[in-house]
Amino acid sequence: MISTAFAAEATEHAEHAAHGLYHAAHFWMDAHFWVHVAFFLVVAMAYRPVARGVAAALDARTAKIRARLDEARKLREDAQEMLAAYQRKQRDAVREAEEIIAHAKAEAKRLAEQAAKDLEETVARRERMAMERIAQAEAQAAKDVQDLAVDVAISAARQVLTQSISAVQAATLVDAAIGELPKKLH
Repeated sequence: MISTAFAAEATEHAEHAAHGLYHAAHFWMDAHFWVHVAFFLVVAMAYRPVARGVAAALDARTAKIRARLDEARKLREDAQEMLAAYQRKQRDAVREAEEIIAHAKAEAKRLAEQAAKDLEETVARRERMAMERIAQAEAQAAKDVQDLAVDVAISAARQVLTQSISAVQAATLVDAAIGELPKKLH
């Protein structure tokens, strides 16, 4: 529409100039002036809604970017917290492993000492038992030798007595021994 009016005016000016009728008029009577005024009025009227729309679009974009930055910041903080938590867990696990190893070493040392003590006690007990058996065997051997010596002495005394004492003397000796028996038993 504007271009049609502008083209019509340009043809009118060309006709007036060709006939020599063109004369200077006031600037507000010129169609170019009103086209420019109309253009600036349209631009001025459209500026506010367009500026608001552009500002709203920019604000929305800024809000999206801010939300993304906040989300990224929150994710970063969460990641740092998780990293710190896992590092704490790792330190705790290492400390616990070291405590377990130290406890195991102490327990192994204690068990080794206990085993050595038990071994010493067992060796000492077996040595005592062996010494007691040896002493018993010696005592038994001495008793056996003594019993054998008594048996040999009795047998020798019997032979000597049977050969040297008569039957009457033997009966007298037996009666005397029987008479002394109650005194020796009490």
